[in-house]
Amino acid sequence: MTTNPGAREWVKSSYSGAEHGSDCVEWAPAAIPTGSVPIRDSKNPGPELHFPPDAWVSFIGMVRDRG
Repeated sequence: MTTNPGAREWVKSSYSGAEHGSDCVEWAPAAIPTGSVPIRDSKNPGPELHFPPDAWVSFIGMVRDRG
């Protein structure tokens, strides 16, 4: 977990929004060079989950395939 999560620039998932209910996921792409992809719930931006970049890419690919 980062010590200052507010310092990151967060990007909301394109799957988040009114037509998708209250599912709001954000990620911080600028952190990828550190070897970690942080994600969080935009409605509760406290805790972050961190994934290795290759795991994140694999996850996004599976989500897109199920689209």
